[in-house]
Amino acid sequence: MKTEAKKTPLYDEHVKCNAKIVEFAGFMMPLEYEGVIAEHIAVREKVGMFDVSHMGELWVTGNNAGAWLQTMVTNNVLTMQPLQAQYNALLYPEGTVVDDLLVYKFNDNEYMLCVNAANVDKDFKWLTHHDEDVEGVNIENKSDEIAQIAVQGPSALDTLQPLTAVQLDTIHYYRFIKGEVLGKEAIISRTGYTGEDGFELYLKNEYAPAIWQKLLETGKPYGIKPAGLAARDTLRLEAGMLLYGNDMDQCTTALEAGLDWIIKFEKDEFMGKESLLDQKTRGLVRKLIGFEMKEPGIARHGHTVVDEEGNDIGYVCSGTFSPYLKKSIGLAYVPIQLSTVDSEILINIRDKIKKASVIQFPFYSRKRKTQTK
Repeated sequence: MKTEAKKTPLYDEHVKCNAKIVEFAGFMMPLEYEGVIAEHIAVREKVGMFDVSHMGELWVTGNNAGAWLQTMVTNNVLTMQPLQAQYNALLYPEGTVVDDLLVYKFNDNEYMLCVNAANVDKDFKWLTHHDEDVEGVNIENKSDEIAQIAVQGPSALDTLQPLTAVQLDTIHYYRFIKGEVLGKEAIISRTGYTGEDGFELYLKNEYAPAIWQKLLETGKPYGIKPAGLAARDTLRLEAGMLLYGNDMDQCTTALEAGLDWIIKFEKDEFMGKESLLDQKTRGLVRKLIGFEMKEPGIARHGHTVVDEEGNDIGYVCSGTFSPYLKKSIGLAYVPIQLSTVDSEILINIRDKIKKASVIQFPFYSRKRKTQTK
């Protein structure tokens, strides 16, 4: 029997804004409001805001929390400073990906993990299974208690600042602070999934509607638009940010997915380390690459990469027509010999073979401003 989809605390706000609602990861979520292109461009050039309350929040606490997390994730948790966020990955022993996530460190004894919506239950079970015999570690799933609003774009700071006494320009990228937004307790994090500057707010469910409404008001002079899942996907793809379930999963290793930069082999141990070291020694057979189409056509998730005889040799994970760059781009797994920049690959798009070229990604990088220290 199918479980009824949940509604986020902001569901009624989406209905008021005439959003197109779809089911995603067990939630009724806005796919788009005005349209994906208008919402995408607003985030790139002005400001947009997203309901990301479907994401999961797991708390790891206790006097052994940091040391235990160090063995469970690929990045180096023990180098983190208080009030720092860190991109990370949970792996299976085979080196394949359980989930990618953000680790937030409050102090040596308290961490929050922001995990993908579709993986909340899986991640919680995985973590609790591996802490059963460990003292000084407690794991709580608070996902149903917490709403999350992302304010993203060049005018994100100006939009959010009127709602808080916290000096937002003092929060550096991938740092956060506990403060108040509209007089309500919140975690204010300078992070995002769009490639733009911005903030993600974590707060109690009941506070979310009033804050959403106020952001629409304060952002109006800057051209704010509410943005849905469709724009979130095109924005993250332009920025070269991976999507679990598309670009990596339990069948792809962290090395194949290009997550080398968050794999700290110098750590004494972490789940999947031995398998990744073995794969590194043997050499990769396939790799995730970025591409752009050289012929008319949009490659989509599930389209195959083929050789000159038409045999399947890889597959497209993510693909779209980039609203900002005005070209068709995507990510694909290809044989290692085709993974170098400028290599030509062939993609089967609805039974038509189209040429594409391997290019560096991210496809888009924003111009960064110097932050106040």
